[in-house]
Amino acid sequence: MTTADVLRLDLAHARTVAVELLEAVGAQPDHARATVDNLLFADCSGIASHGLLRLPLYAKAVIAGGINVAPRMRWEAESVGAGLLDADAAFGQVAMEEALRWIEAQRGRASTVTVAVQSSSHFGAGGYWTRRLAEAGWLAIGVSSTGPTVAPFGATRKVLGTNPLSISLPAGAEEPLTADLATSSGAYGKVIGARNAGTSIPEGWAVDAEGNSTTDPEAAMAGALTAFGGHKGSAIAVMLEGLSVVLGEASFAFETEDIWSNPGSRMNVGHMIIAIDPGAFVSSASTAERVQKLRDAVRGAGEAVMAPGDPEQRARAERSKWIPLARSTVDAIDSMAVSVGVPGLAAHSDISHPDISHPDSTVDTKEHQR
Repeated sequence: MTTADVLRLDLAHARTVAVELLEAVGAQPDHARATVDNLLFADCSGIASHGLLRLPLYAKAVIAGGINVAPRMRWEAESVGAGLLDADAAFGQVAMEEALRWIEAQRGRASTVTVAVQSSSHFGAGGYWTRRLAEAGWLAIGVSSTGPTVAPFGATRKVLGTNPLSISLPAGAEEPLTADLATSSGAYGKVIGARNAGTSIPEGWAVDAEGNSTTDPEAAMAGALTAFGGHKGSAIAVMLEGLSVVLGEASFAFETEDIWSNPGSRMNVGHMIIAIDPGAFVSSASTAERVQKLRDAVRGAGEAVMAPGDPEQRARAERSKWIPLARSTVDAIDSMAVSVGVPGLAAHSDISHPDISHPDSTVDTKEHQR
């Protein structure tokens, strides 16, 4: 993607437009803000596949009924340190806000808190949630199911989701040490972005409907993505799908229809998040000090070595006032904005030639989750 295909957006204006668009299709104001905060965190972090790229999809899903803007979320099971939340097809971000609120309410009552969520939808960048818990002092692990996109190792049929894993560890004065990744070879959002921009995807990410390797995003969507790391990555993807789903009544990927294919699909996505209080084992200060020691050792292993989360941290420092978006993403958002009667993005954008260190400011800084 060239700089001519990139638009530079004022961050505050982008937030206003995105919130107004979701409110225009019926989202409650606080739900719209929570959802947009998560999407913009992704764009500011260089994770375009999980940013405003998804805003038109969310709006379409609301209009078609796949996402419920008036959910009656309820706790199906609650005990000390364990809860099962039924999200009633809410925005996944809204469900996760409730999950984090409940976890924090357990502080001092349990050393380890686990929340399972059912009847949810896409929750955005998973690292956003585990990072927030780590900022509050918890060690956090998050997993989620998705729609069917990935073929198990040796297969060509979509059975699994991209099944992201995020882990965040508190590190004192510095940002939490965070890893956030898909178990597919590439993020499905990147495939969508490539399709929208008319570009190809890397070799090895996907197979077409006949099982042949393809770099054509349309053929990849008709076929399946591959699991990362061969049979080992495929095994991890299977187990993360289980962890995301089996503690409640969420659907396996092969039981669902993705909202990318049918915006009216009630996907019944499952999430699970585990929060561990380090103060129940050693002091929180000692834990943070040792996490930072690990991070420093990784960074010190070579001149160009970065620890998990470093590229995203650098991107956020550069994008405190603006974000780069693919022209195709801006066009899709503005088309949706026109259809629901709210202002769009393009009037407050310009052709971007950002002076940043990333080689392509609209491409994710890593192989990120779906």
